[in-house]
Amino acid sequence: MRLWPGSDPQLIEVKNLDSNPSVKSLGFRVGPSWLERLRRACKSALLEDGKRKVHYLFEDGLEMAEEYDLKTSQLLARKWREKTALGSSGKWQVEVGQPTSYTAVALESELIKESSSNPIFVRRDTQTSFQWRIRNLPYPKEVYSVSGEKEQRCCVVRTTNKKQ
Repeated sequence: MRLWPGSDPQLIEVKNLDSNPSVKSLGFRVGPSWLERLRRACKSALLEDGKRKVHYLFEDGLEMAEEYDLKTSQLLARKWREKTALGSSGKWQVEVGQPTSYTAVALESELIKESSSNPIFVRRDTQTSFQWRIRNLPYPKEVYSVSGEKEQRCCVVRTTNKKQ
């Protein structure tokens, strides 16, 4: 039996679910392998603006939309959407690529919004590397330094500006 967390295609082998009841409480779904789910999904594709756009509709109602560059076959964007508890389509969650607009996104209320001057972090996958891009930075790029924290397994972006 195979499990996967949410939309993560990385599979985990589990021999006996009955001996591990906490698996479902962690948000794992039980079912066929990721490849089998892709094969059984209803797929549609179109070519537009130099991109190949592929839409997947899975049997459980989950949707995935991907965009590829026609010249390089590079993945430009991947978005996921689930049905809400009432059965309507939920909001798209961007996994790879840029959000469709840089406008401020409403949080829980129309009265509270993110600042449009906040930096925007974008993941981009190529055939040879994984890239994280930061847009809308308030200072020139020479002011920033990027380092990897091995113990915390993260990238840290710092500025050399001193607060006065």
